[in-house]
Amino acid sequence: MNLPVGSYVVEISSGRVGRVMGHVGPYLQLRPFGGGREWECPPEGVRPATDSERLRAATAYANARSRGEVP
Repeated sequence: MNLPVGSYVVEISSGRVGRVMGHVGPYLQLRPFGGGREWECPPEGVRPATDSERLRAATAYANARSRGEVP
């Protein structure tokens, strides 16, 4: 599966939504919605995020930000 930089994916094992930031060797570099620390994942361990999943991640980030949990 060829995932372009900037696309949103779901890591199957954890359910985390991340944005593809790049490709290093056999791994994808993913960053959480709203920013934060990147993590690596093999391409076979992700699937494209649905619109619903992207909206849920954006809402969770906005709520955490309003509570002062993230900058």
